[in-house]
Amino acid sequence: MLGLPDGTRALLFDLDGVLTDTASTHAAAWQQAFDEFLAARARSTGEPFVPFDPASDYTAYVDGRRRLDGTRSFLASRGIHLPEGERDDPPDTPTVWGLSNRKNALVLDRLRTDGVTVYPGSVRYLRAAREAGLPAALVSSSANAAQVLDAAGLSDLFDARVDGTVAATRGLAGKPAPDMFLAAARELGVEPSRTAVFEDALAGVEAGRAGGFGSVVGVDRVNQADALHNHGADVVVRDLAELLEQQ
Repeated sequence: MLGLPDGTRALLFDLDGVLTDTASTHAAAWQQAFDEFLAARARSTGEPFVPFDPASDYTAYVDGRRRLDGTRSFLASRGIHLPEGERDDPPDTPTVWGLSNRKNALVLDRLRTDGVTVYPGSVRYLRAAREAGLPAALVSSSANAAQVLDAAGLSDLFDARVDGTVAATRGLAGKPAPDMFLAAARELGVEPSRTAVFEDALAGVEAGRAGGFGSVVGVDRVNQADALHNHGADVVVRDLAELLEQQ
């Protein structure tokens, strides 16, 4: 059914890069936030300014991760340690929270300016799954997932949502840990072994594999099919509509 193994009874979808073309929005916001920080640091320390790479750095350190985890991961890759700070730190505060808040402000501004673009083939797949009677949950590290879903007109297609805000409230570990996916499967009342995960991020694919899910579908938007396979994807497609063609 729907290009998935027999016995699949529920579906868990990532948002950015799977259903909506917002991964590029996040990458651009991360690039601006980190480059502002790195440039200021270079001026104060005399160290050379090495900008954030929106391709390799985004994929390796922030894609699919919760905002704070992404900030920590990238900074650690540069040997930079910042104090955690507080949740309400202003965006120009040199803390993990401050830098993360700057990135979030940039994303929200870009979403207001540019809106949300959906991948038509993936939305067609989601609607076909719902017509087939399969429950679906959204599992996104983004704290803005609800707003993006509403803007994309997709909210009514999901039975549950476990996003960055829910994860923080419940104390769930972010991807690549499987906790968010496992929580979503529990909300749908379906065992992980009978559930399919759809992810475009390497960290998300790792989370699906670590959770023992019945199928992990990697969505390759940036020419990283081999990496998706190596991180645990059972099958890799360029768009979910390809799975409809396999029926």
